[in-house]
Amino acid sequence: MNDIEQTEHIRADSSARRSRRWGRFALHYIEMVVAMFVGMLVLGGLLRAGLAAAGVEYSMERYPELMLIEMGCTMAIGMLVWMRIRRHGWAPTVEMSVAMLLPGVAVAPFVWLDAMTGGTAMVVEHAVMFPLMLAVMLRRSGEYLGHHHG
Repeated sequence: MNDIEQTEHIRADSSARRSRRWGRFALHYIEMVVAMFVGMLVLGGLLRAGLAAAGVEYSMERYPELMLIEMGCTMAIGMLVWMRIRRHGWAPTVEMSVAMLLPGVAVAPFVWLDAMTGGTAMVVEHAVMFPLMLAVMLRRSGEYLGHHHG
């Protein structure tokens, strides 16, 4: 193999390695979105079933601010559990959990002030949550590009 062929081979190998790392990053993002929704559906479902059994009416119409915060909490718990299962450290786990909680906390005052409906706040909460989660991942890209799960 001459020098040019060797250089091209090294570049191709490096490019393939970089593609695999970013593919792993994208897969990790998808895993975390799934964990977030599982937390929301399972924990939120259990909470609603428990409250219904106790005769408590818990709905977006009645308690929109509480539902916004609860949804962020159930998603954060799902995310936290999955990240700890995948052996991420506490710092990135806490940062990702904050990314789940922050949007709900930020929009709840707008609902309290009647400046936004609960439904609109829920849409804003989710619309902000996904890019915020991506920003947290990009901030610690080494954690998510090269993390080997246990």
